[in-house]
Amino acid sequence: MGCCTGRCTLIFICTFQLMLALERQVFDFLGYQWAPILANFFHIIVVILGLFGTIQYRPRYIVVYTIWTAVWVAWNVFIICFYLEVGDLSKDSDLLTFNISAHHSWWREHGPGCMRREIPPGGMDTQSYVSVAGCLLEYQYIEVLHSGCQILISLLGFVYACYVVSAITEEEDSFDFIGGFDPFPLYHVNEKPSHLLLKPMYL
Repeated sequence: MGCCTGRCTLIFICTFQLMLALERQVFDFLGYQWAPILANFFHIIVVILGLFGTIQYRPRYIVVYTIWTAVWVAWNVFIICFYLEVGDLSKDSDLLTFNISAHHSWWREHGPGCMRREIPPGGMDTQSYVSVAGCLLEYQYIEVLHSGCQILISLLGFVYACYVVSAITEEEDSFDFIGGFDPFPLYHVNEKPSHLLLKPMYL
């Protein structure tokens, strides 16, 4: 396959996907979002595996990447439903932190235009509170945009991965077909029986 084919497109998609995953991982670490951190970790590993398989013509690795891409789309759909509070889901719950901390998305206090103000504790309360106002875009919509971009690039990766696997498989089948009907392969050794007549020698 030439350079301007689905294989090179898939390499570009995997590279861009890897950059998006690393960017998302950084902000999830800042917000102590443990469930997304684990999901991003597995995603980064599988994308690297798919990138290696595409470069090295390893269709099995690309198949693993394709299966994971479907799982990744489902995960991001769940994230969108979580932040849009679909059904019984609530964006204020501690579900993404495994209920071990009260942290929320980093964008909640550091979104574009957000003015963060810490309110000191009063009375018997020893815990300070943070007030956020003036945000140009609410944090849940930023998270939804992140997940939407992940879904879009993952769907493109899924389509091109299926195409590349099909192309590589066809090339392998074509090679086997041609080689199977070749009566004289390249390294054919012509085995011709030789009959040696041994005669005694008299001096």
